[in-house]
Amino acid sequence: MSIMSIGPYRIDPDDPRAPPQEVWERLTPEERARLVDGLPSEFPVSEASPPEGDPHFVAKVRTREVLGGFFSRAGRKVYLACELPVYYPGERMFAPDVIAIVGVETHERMRWVVSAEGKGLDLALEIHVAGERRKDLERNVERFARLGIREYFLFDRGRLRLTGWRLEEGRRGYRAILPQQGFFASEVLGLNLKVEGERLRFHHGGAPLLEADEMIAMLKRRAQESEAHHVEEVRLRAEEVRLRAEETRRREEAERRLAEALAELARLRGGPG
Repeated sequence: MSIMSIGPYRIDPDDPRAPPQEVWERLTPEERARLVDGLPSEFPVSEASPPEGDPHFVAKVRTREVLGGFFSRAGRKVYLACELPVYYPGERMFAPDVIAIVGVETHERMRWVVSAEGKGLDLALEIHVAGERRKDLERNVERFARLGIREYFLFDRGRLRLTGWRLEEGRRGYRAILPQQGFFASEVLGLNLKVEGERLRFHHGGAPLLEADEMIAMLKRRAQESEAHHVEEVRLRAEEVRLRAEETRRREEAERRLAEALAELARLRGGPG
């Protein structure tokens, strides 16, 4: 791919960057739109990471699905994406495994351009499975703090370990989030994170957020319980009808016998009949 020129700014496909903020502000709305569309939505060949297999893919997709379902049900606007190219002004493009931005529209995007969106990331989550850890444990910690990303979590899938950092008011660098009984609190998400078995789990109000397979199993169980409850209700109603019919039969039988007894008593006394 060749270098693309838009107004005074050039996009190098081998080193894709959004323009510095002062350049962005000099662009016309039309040039800004063309620039956003022209920024690559894929990694340059030199930056592409090798595939990490199912454990990496499943962990990030589960995270997005679980959080997306929770925020949708809660009516909260939280944009979530997996490996979406992110462009900060003048910065080299990067794409965390999972990102979250609070209070923005959740429509589909090909890239997140901070200058165009008017907001940077609130949270980044990386999932490490194998290989060199320095990018996640060192370079990302420095870079994400410098960019003002409020929270950063690293789920080491290979070692089943979770680490978290938060950018506190007035500080330029991250401070480690200290776990409480194994739970890491996310102020951005309003949830607690914890490694359980081989999974990264999210908790709200002391209860874990269910994943898709767990949600399906729960719905099936509830459906079975509801069906069993319905069958029991039908049985009880039928039994109630039977008992009422039996009671009516017994009452009518008792009344008949009483009438016969009174008639016999009257006959013995010399009465009519």
